[in-house]
Amino acid sequence: MALRRQKSNIVNIGFMVQTEDEKAGMTIDQTVLNGKSAVVSFRLVNGGRKSAAVKLDRNAIADLQEALTEILSVEGDF
Repeated sequence: MALRRQKSNIVNIGFMVQTEDEKAGMTIDQTVLNGKSAVVSFRLVNGGRKSAAVKLDRNAIADLQEALTEILSVEGDF
């Protein structure tokens, strides 16, 4: 029997996006494992309540980025 050591470098990164009054928003959590993104999850926050976490793959996040870019290209107070 041989002894084998495995070491993992896990980094958890969290972002909080909130309205100015800090009553609503969303959290974005990313787990980076050995230098590669392993999981990205999104959660809506409304007051003290949080929704269930939704995990998106890279393609879905790229689509989200494209949608946000299109939304922000239009001026307005939203």
